[in-house]
Formats: sequence, C-alpha cells, structure tokens
Amino acid sequence: MTTKRDYYEVLGVSRDASAAEIKKAYRRLAMKYHPDRNPEDSDADAKFKEASEAAEVLADRQKRSTYDQFGHAAFEGGGTGGGGFNSGNFSSIFEDVFGDIFAGRGQSRSHRGANLRYVLDISLEEAVRGSNPKISVTTLAECMECLGSGASKGSSPMACVQCGGTGHTTTRQGIFQMQTPCQRCRGAGKVISDPCSKCSGQGRVNETKKLSVKVPPGVDTGDRIRLSGQGEAGANGGPPGDLYVEVNVREHKIFTREGEHLYCEVPISFVDAALGGELEVPTLDGRVTLKIPPETQTGKLFRLRNKGVDVSQVRGGGVGDLYCRVLVETPVNLTRKQKELLHEFAGHSDDGQRPKQTSWFEGVKHFFDSLTE
Repeated sequence: MTTKRDYYEVLGVSRDASAAEIKKAYRRLAMKYHPDRNPEDSDADAKFKEASEAAEVLADRQKRSTYDQFGHAAFEGGGTGGGGFNSGNFSSIFEDVFGDIFAGRGQSRSHRGANLRYVLDISLEEAVRGSNPKISVTTLAECMECLGSGASKGSSPMACVQCGGTGHTTTRQGIFQMQTPCQRCRGAGKVISDPCSKCSGQGRVNETKKLSVKVPPGVDTGDRIRLSGQGEAGANGGPPGDLYVEVNVREHKIFTREGEHLYCEVPISFVDAALGGELEVPTLDGRVTLKIPPETQTGKLFRLRNKGVDVSQVRGGGVGDLYCRVLVETPVNLTRKQKELLHEFAGHSDDGQRPKQTSWFEGVKHFFDSLTE
C-alpha cells in the first residue's frame, strides 16, 4: 500500500496557512500539472490528482480540522480521498483556477478585429507645421451584403446542434470535467447552412478605405497616430481593431533635426571668415540675416532662437532653436593674379595669426620628442 504524503507538504504550505494561501498554492500546482498542459506526462497527472485531493480537504474548514486530528486515517474507507469532490469550498477553488485554463474556449464567439499599421512618409515641413494627408488602406471590412452574419439574405446562422450553441463540448475524465472547442462549429457556437455569396460565409470582405490623417505639428520619425476603429472588422460581430499610422519624416536637403532643434551647414568664404560679414540663411519661416564676426573659425555654431520645431502639441515642450554651423570654403579654379595675392598674403602672415595650426604643430613636435626620449 502506497503511503500518502502529508497534504500540507503536497501543497507546500505551513500547517497554519490561511485559506487564501491554500488556494494560491493549489492554483500554482494545478496550472503546472494539469493534464491538458501535460498530455503525455503520467507523473504530472499523478501530481495534479495529489494536489487536488489535498486541496479538497484543506479548503474545507471541517475536513481540515478532522485531518489535523487524525491524518489520512480519517478519510479511509470511502472517505473524501477516494469518493470525489463534494465540497462547496473546493468547487469554488476549482472554478477559479480552471477559469484561466479554459478562458476563451467557446465562451466568447465574437472576436475583436486585428490592429493595422501604416507607414506615412511626410516632409520635414509637414512634420513641423502639421498636415492632413489622405491615405488608402486595404483591410477586412464588414460584409454589407450579410451585415457580418455570413449568411445569405433571408437566412441566418443556426445554433450548432453538437454543442448546443455554446461553442464547446464537455467531457468527463474521472472526477474532472474538461471543456474543448466544438469540432463541428470550431468554437463559434453556430453554423451557416446557406453562406453569403459575397463573403463566402466569412462575414468580412477585403475593402480599400480612404482615410484622412490629422498629423499634429511637431511629430517626428517613429511617432504613431491612432485611428480608433479603423483596423480590421471583428469576426462574428466583434468590435473592429485600430489603425496605427507610423510617421516617417523624409530626409531634408538643408536641415537635419534632433528633437526640437534644427541644424544646417552654411558655407562661407575665407574672406568673410577672416574679416566678418553678413549673409542670408534659410529657416522654415523664411530668410534671416546672420552676422559673421571677424576671425570666425570653420565649424563654429551660431544659434537662432525659436527657429526650430514647436513640439508643444506632441511632447509638451516648447519651440526649439536653429543651429547654423559655418564651414569655411577653400576657393577653387584660382586665377594667376589670385594666386599671386595669396602668396603675397602668406609672406606677410605669422604664427600668431594661425593659433590652431601653431598649437597643432607644437603638439606633433612634443609627440615625436617623447618617442626619442
């Protein structure tokens, strides 16, 4: 005769465990060892039955008290251990636990439609100022011929005779009741004897919809705009899904964007860089004058306040800035006279007029001197 393990040991709880702790312990073991989840594991089936037997006793206050006094002997000879589950408390635990395992099996025959994704390419100007583009989306829509029922005009779906319209069938395995999707109606709970000719009984058809998308000012690549209810139609009368429009901002010829700030490169002559000057630079609002101070070095950033992107509607911030990076351009296709002037200029210049070049050569000299030490 096989010796039974202590019920508290089986559930992994202490002898003073509360009813909630017993329920939680049984739930964990039942979900782990349930036969539906371990169809080919005989050990799992044995552990599941052992846990169920322990929970039946310990979940009932009177049986638990008897078990604490007399142990397994109290239930031998046709007692609870072999007579089936007749405890109201245990039935409550059983329903709570297996409600999760069988959730959705034929209990809800309608299904929400799938969400869709659409990539919207827009220009930087449209992203900054906002826009209202039109898009075309092909999706599954409710069949207007049968209004989503799947049945032809003048007929309607009939309740499945095999499952009685529940969408599932119930079988017994010893003391357990198992629910599985009905094989005849595939869990729908109904069958269509005369299907709609337009949708072939599916209740949904492919359709191309034209939609207007409101793009708020300040969006950037990766931002998503949700169009509620514009996804696929639900099955069997279920609600439609949503359409998520993902923004992709095309590369701009002049500006690059980082968050709320814009950047652009402005080429200037070495004469303007040395002597200073003024030049017009573009912004998304028009042209502005940028003052170049004398002795400006290439790569210097000039900041134009509030000439960036207003992100207040999408991120809660303010208006960014425009940063102009000047690049000193070396002249090409020089004439003989220009070359002569440049040679003359070089003859009158000294190291103090080229601070970066002088410091660089000094650093190179120190580097090579350190190699010979």
